[in-house]
Amino acid sequence: METSKSDRVFNVLFLCTGNTARSVMAESILRKEGRGRFRSFSAGSQPKGQVNPYAIRVLERAEYPTDGLRSKSWLEFASPDAPVMDFVFTVCDNAAGEACPVWPGQPMTAHWGIEDPAAVDGTDLEKEAAFVKAPRQPAAQFDRQARARYQAARDRPAGRLDVAIERRVNAP
Repeated sequence: METSKSDRVFNVLFLCTGNTARSVMAESILRKEGRGRFRSFSAGSQPKGQVNPYAIRVLERAEYPTDGLRSKSWLEFASPDAPVMDFVFTVCDNAAGEACPVWPGQPMTAHWGIEDPAAVDGTDLEKEAAFVKAPRQPAAQFDRQARARYQAARDRPAGRLDVAIERRVNAP
């Protein structure tokens, strides 16, 4: 059975250096908030191999999915058998400045800088507060622009979203 454009699911990859907090949290949040229209992934240029426990705790308290979350290399998504990405977002300044692999399918890319909650020193309460704050940063940064665009795109039939993406990519 062929998938119609209205049934299309967009693949989104969130990148960070260690893939322990920001990118993993973005993956989980979009998995829920994307309402089935987006398939989210995360990876790192130098993955630490373990998701930060504060990230898991904050996600679970906010009722975001944590099943299957793991710290992994971005090379998993640069291989020929990897899912083809429609969007790739860097969420830390280090990853944004690194030479990324060539992504199959030439996805749209952008940088959404988010402060590293794992870098916070302090009490357990202060550390956890940093993890609560981190996912709010992109929303605050892009609230006037991206939230409206995201909601319009999410609610738009996928065929029209394809046209909007094509226009954006081909714009001068």
